Amino acid sequence: MLTVEDQLAIRRLADLYGYLIDERIFSRVDEVFTADVRYDVTDFGGPVLHGIPAVVDYWRGSDEHPLAHHAVNVLMDERADGFGDGPVDVVVKGLGVGPRGRVGSVTYYDVAVRRPDGWRLSSRRAVLRRPDRIPAES
Repeated sequence: MLTVEDQLAIRRLADLYGYLIDERIFSRVDEVFTADVRYDVTDFGGPVLHGIPAVVDYWRGSDEHPLAHHAVNVLMDERADGFGDGPVDVVVKGLGVGPRGRVGSVTYYDVAVRRPDGWRLSSRRAVLRRPDRIPAES
């Protein structure tokens, strides 16, 4: 079971991601991602990237990337692996403010893993919220 400390550490990844990318402090991205992170931005017309250097190069090369990232809802579910120390599925709802002032909504589907130096995201998939993708009421 995730402890409160684990939950806070995982939540911090969502907050730190936004802070580091907005402030362009790319030298600290290893505090958020594992070295071999899989970062999927295909829903935004980008590629699936592998590793921190590829992610940072992508960010540096984009002039359409949001200027501000805001993580507003973070949900965590442990995977049932029987050991209590396995990966955690994380869903982050976020708002981004673009370079021309437009605001958009994103859902990040992440996998957090515990490493000797703390929790890190080993996978992140960004999905743009669009009106045609809003689920029907259940």
